[in-house]
Amino acid sequence: MPDNTAQLLVLNDFPSSAVLWSEVEGLVPVKRLDRCAVLEQSLPDVTLLLPLITDRVDASLLDRLPNLRLIANYGAGVDNIDVAEATRRGIQVTNTPGVLSESVADLTWGLLLAAARRIVESDATMRKNAFPGWTPTYQLGTDVYGKTLGILGLGQIGKAVARRAVGFGMTLLYTGRTRLSQDQEHALGVEYRTLEGLLAESDVVSLHLPATPETHHLISAQTLAKMRPGAILINTSRGSLVDEAALAKALTDGPLGAAGLDVFEKEPLVHPDLLPLSNVVLTAHIGSATLATRQRMGDAALRNLLAFLRQQPVPNPVNRV
Repeated sequence: MPDNTAQLLVLNDFPSSAVLWSEVEGLVPVKRLDRCAVLEQSLPDVTLLLPLITDRVDASLLDRLPNLRLIANYGAGVDNIDVAEATRRGIQVTNTPGVLSESVADLTWGLLLAAARRIVESDATMRKNAFPGWTPTYQLGTDVYGKTLGILGLGQIGKAVARRAVGFGMTLLYTGRTRLSQDQEHALGVEYRTLEGLLAESDVVSLHLPATPETHHLISAQTLAKMRPGAILINTSRGSLVDEAALAKALTDGPLGAAGLDVFEKEPLVHPDLLPLSNVVLTAHIGSATLATRQRMGDAALRNLLAFLRQQPVPNPVNRV
């Protein structure tokens, strides 16, 4: 039976199925406020929360929602949520994994190719009408085919990136918290390395790890110094993985040749040392930014919500309560 005592608080709008929304609205009253408005009052009737990854759900917000029972996050990452505090308060947290993996992998490859072949820099040259004419040494980039790609974090997105690399004839290395079985490694065509080994051997390093205390500034001045001269760094996971000041220095003084970033530590701001550099490609956190993917994310969040309302197991639990 549905829970008829619930009230849903939606912090922001997002694309999703009208049919699923109609089901939700048939079961629960919906309130729409932004985070700042919530912090100015107490909302004891709210039992369900639907935030975006840009909405910080911490103790101060939870204090305003004393009867909250479910957080249905719109996004795969949950670093915007204090999951430990939610668990302590008996609040179920869910997310939307899987539905964005292929889109993020596509953008990863877009950044990789753009950084390696100086596509954005060359586009800017043409728009300024500054192309001096073809010469054998003008705007030389780096080949991708046949090179070594190191993937930090071989989850769903990392595996999708690895599958795309096969067509480029790349040697594939990976590292992460858990090593795959030999059969899984063989099926994906990947070889395990320690972090230090992967950085030393890879022509391209692509980050696909969650934001945790352990991964904060994993890419630092010390780890950047271990990378190959001319190597390329790609980050489509979380900005906090990279020390952006150290990255800017490595792009200016070496060893890095180029980088492609879709996420930033102080989002929406970019570290000012990166902005003047022509060998870094910057995009506005668009890894999952296709209409179809954003709709699938919304649908997944609503299905978590509907399952909870119907007192069924939620499809994508993050914690145990």
